[in-house]
Amino acid sequence: MRCEPNGALCLVPHPHLTRPERLTGWIHSVETAGTVDGPGVRFVLFTAGCPLRCLYCHNPDSQHMKEGHRVSIEQVLDEIASYADMLKRMHGGLTISGGEPLVQPEFTGAVLRGAKELGLHTALDTSGYLGARAGGALLADTDLVLLDVKHIDPDTYLRLTGVELQPTLDFARHLDALGKPMWIRYVLVPGLTDQPDAVEKLADFVATLGSVERVDVLPFHKMGEYKWFERDLRYQLADVQPPTPESAEAVRGVFRSRGLFVD
Repeated sequence: MRCEPNGALCLVPHPHLTRPERLTGWIHSVETAGTVDGPGVRFVLFTAGCPLRCLYCHNPDSQHMKEGHRVSIEQVLDEIASYADMLKRMHGGLTISGGEPLVQPEFTGAVLRGAKELGLHTALDTSGYLGARAGGALLADTDLVLLDVKHIDPDTYLRLTGVELQPTLDFARHLDALGKPMWIRYVLVPGLTDQPDAVEKLADFVATLGSVERVDVLPFHKMGEYKWFERDLRYQLADVQPPTPESAEAVRGVFRSRGLFVD
């Protein structure tokens, strides 16, 4: 096994994968035993680059693509191949997250294709803002979409992320029309995303999507706060505390009341 100097990836040649020649991409990091980004135990590839500027972003160091590590598709797929047997035994697979994977649709699509050739379950973790870049081949190689819907009010969404909401809603409807399994993810931030009327409206929208398998309500946390200060960025949520367990459970109850499964 030969490792790159930065320790991000190790090369384990695997002769049975089809790769586009000379394709490279930018990644932020990898996690080889993730348990929260899809079913089972996952190899999670965090890509670099994201058009959103979420106020609660816990990886601001992944926002700019070329601040990541440039890697070849061969490096990535060889590393995934070295974990493939374990991932299958643990009923897991590959999840591509970010940043935003659809900033690099060709690279993301090639990684998904390679993972499918390895017989792995695949998941795409996305905000949906760049959903128009997810072509038919990319989605065909995606078994599950983890769709992060930040808010349902367009004005609040814009203030929270710096981009428009509509592309995410359009992508959700597109996935539903394809029958593509989805997990909806909603980060609960006190004072920003916990307004009862907004939660009710979002739950109503999600209930119209027949391919949604579950909803994850993710309590806001401050584990990435130090990265903002390290980069001399203004962290607007410094005084915001995580939601109480009771408030998170109340939000989960709103989704359950629409007949949705909530973990």
